[in-house]
Amino acid sequence: MEKVQYCLWRNASVTEEAFRSGMLAELVPALQGLTSVRGVRLALVDAAVAPAVDKRMASSGDLPDALLSVWVDDAWRRPEPAQLVPGLVARSHAWLMAEAEPIVNDSQPPAADGRVPGFCQVALLQRPPRLTVAEWLGIWKGSHWKVAIETQSTFGYRQNLVVCALSEGAPALDAIVEEDFPAEAMSSAHSFYAAQDDATLNAHQTAMMESCARFIDFDKIDVVPMSAYWFSPAVGP
Repeated sequence: MEKVQYCLWRNASVTEEAFRSGMLAELVPALQGLTSVRGVRLALVDAAVAPAVDKRMASSGDLPDALLSVWVDDAWRRPEPAQLVPGLVARSHAWLMAEAEPIVNDSQPPAADGRVPGFCQVALLQRPPRLTVAEWLGIWKGSHWKVAIETQSTFGYRQNLVVCALSEGAPALDAIVEEDFPAEAMSSAHSFYAAQDDATLNAHQTAMMESCARFIDFDKIDVVPMSAYWFSPAVGP
């Protein structure tokens, strides 16, 4: 089984709410109906994450409107969202991923519609040229993950390492990170950084930023707060 992640951009004529509704009512059932699909996660921008708008960071152009994760038997015979729902998706790019899950969400089950509580912070990462692959992985997966866990209120944390791009012209990415936060963290720095007081907030924020700076160039990162949906017992909490 292989994991494929897609960044999706909605058609300009489709509203944010219509995109959300269509993805849930049309794309997800279409994927679930395919015998080769073993699991589906969907994260997308909608009104529920509007309070987190100040957390958006764009360095490479238009930010994606959704991140789709699909577990399939064979990534080279993957479904194409733009073909399944052409009226909703203007363009998409896909990558084959190696997934690690340092924090498995076993405390915040999805609601009846599949939505996971809180919000999902999606970060698209590029390896800085100043670091070799081994150095970059050594920092990110060797030590940074612990700093991230200790200084933030995440209840779910997935590291997706790009194995290869699957679509022609896909943006140059080395990883996609998904971090699940409580809803309060959208507008409260204290909640985001798991801090009860200002001193702890400053300490956690400083530790996190210093750790990130070791393996991320902040002018080469895209960050998008999204609502996350989980649909299959084959993967996830």
